[in-house]
Amino acid sequence: MTKRKVLILGAAGRDFHCFNSFFRGNARYQVAAFTATQIPNIDGRRYPAALAGKGYPKGIPIHPESQLEALVKKLAIDEVVLAYSDVSNDQVMALAARSLASGADFTLMGPKATQLHSRRPVVSVCAIRTGCGKSQTSRAVADLLGGLGYRVAVVRHPMPYGNLVKQRCQRFTTVADLDRHACTLEEREEYELHLTRGHVLFAGVDYAQILAAAEKEADVILWDGGNNDFPFYRSDLQIVLVDPHRAGHELTYHPGRTNLLLADIIVVAKSGTASKDGIREVRESIAAHNPRAAVLVADSVVTADSPESVRGKRVLVVEDGPTLTHGGMGFGAGTVAAKRLGAREIVDPREFAVGSIRETFARYPHLKAVLPAMGYGDAQLGELRATIDATPAELVLVGTPCDLGALLGSAKRFVRVRYELDETTVGELGKILADFVKARVKSAGRKQR
Repeated sequence: MTKRKVLILGAAGRDFHCFNSFFRGNARYQVAAFTATQIPNIDGRRYPAALAGKGYPKGIPIHPESQLEALVKKLAIDEVVLAYSDVSNDQVMALAARSLASGADFTLMGPKATQLHSRRPVVSVCAIRTGCGKSQTSRAVADLLGGLGYRVAVVRHPMPYGNLVKQRCQRFTTVADLDRHACTLEEREEYELHLTRGHVLFAGVDYAQILAAAEKEADVILWDGGNNDFPFYRSDLQIVLVDPHRAGHELTYHPGRTNLLLADIIVVAKSGTASKDGIREVRESIAAHNPRAAVLVADSVVTADSPESVRGKRVLVVEDGPTLTHGGMGFGAGTVAAKRLGAREIVDPREFAVGSIRETFARYPHLKAVLPAMGYGDAQLGELRATIDATPAELVLVGTPCDLGALLGSAKRFVRVRYELDETTVGELGKILADFVKARVKSAGRKQR
C-alpha cells in the first residue's frame, strides 16, 4: 500500500499532537515534514526520532511555513494539514489555496481524530481568540474545584520550545520547577500563578503520556487551553470565553468558532471595559450559533502591587506577548492599570527597541505605546531587558502574569499588575461546576476526598 505523504503546518503545539494522536504508527501515512510559524526560532529543528517512533529513524524536519509550495513539490506531498490556531478565516483559505495550487489536498483535523479520552471528568477552558482571559478563568476554576474537595490536575496546552525529548511529559508543583525545566517567559506567564496557588500542572509534547500521569493523582482534569484552540482531551464540560473588545471575531477566526459551537458555558469576558455594542454583538452571536450554552458575564479585576507608586509617573507598560502579537490586541491589563492609577504618561518603547523586539514591532504595526513580553529563549530575553533598560520611564508596569522583574534582573523598578476573574453573578460558575462534577464523579464510581 502506497502511503500518503503529509506536510503538517504548525507552531510547536497542535501539530505535534496531531502527529502523535493520529499519524504516529499509522501505516497509511508518512509525515514528511512539519512547518513552523507564529513563534520565533522553532523552525530549523527536528521532531526527534525518540518521539516520532517507528518509521522515522532520523526524526521529522521542521521548516519555515514560507517554504510551503517548495516543500509540496520537493517532497511529493499528497496532503497538507493545518494544525495551529488563532488564524483568521481568510488566512485559513489562503493556506488552503496555496496548498491546492501546489497540487496537494488541504485538511483540518477535528476532535474525533485528535481528542483523547480520559477516565476522569474533564473540564476545559478555551476561547475564541488569544487574550480573552483564559488564564484567570482557569485559575478560578481550579480554585473552585479544589475548594469542593477534588484533586485537580491542570493540563496546559503545549508550548514546547526547547528540548522536545526532555519536554515529553512535564510536571510542575513549585516555581523552582520552572527553572528546572528551563521554561521560557511565555511558559512562565501561563504556569507561575497556577503554581503559587498550589495547583499541580502538567504540560509537554506527548499528551497521551501526560494524561496517564495526570489521571494517577487527580479526580478532575482541567484543560487550560492555548490561543483559541479546541481541547486535546474530550471535554465533559467546555467553558469558552468570548471577547466583546473584538466582537465578531468569534465567527471569523479558526478554530475559535469551533469552540463557540462546542461550548457548554460561554463567558462574556472583560465586560467592565467593553462597549455596550460589543457586548450586544457577542451575545447575538451566541444566541444565533449556540443557544443551548449557559451564558455568564464576567470582568477582569485589575490590581497593582504598589498602586500608589504609579500616580504621576512616566511608565513603560509591558503586556503578555501572544495577546498583543498574533492575538491582535493593542493593550492589556497593564495599560488599564496605568490609566486607572493615574500614570502621567505611558512611554512609547518603539524607538528604544533592539534586535528581535524591534522586528516584532515591525511585524505588528498596530502596537504603539506598549511593549510585548517576548522571551522565546535567552537571546530574546536579553533583548527584552535591553529594550526596557533603554526606555526612559520611571517605572515598569508589568501586565504579564509572571514575575518579570525577578526574571530579568533589570535595575528599573517593576510593579506587577494582577488580574482575576470577577463574575457578575457571584457563585454561578461555582454552582455549575459543583453540580456537574458531583454527578460526573459519582457516575464514574469515585468519591470526594
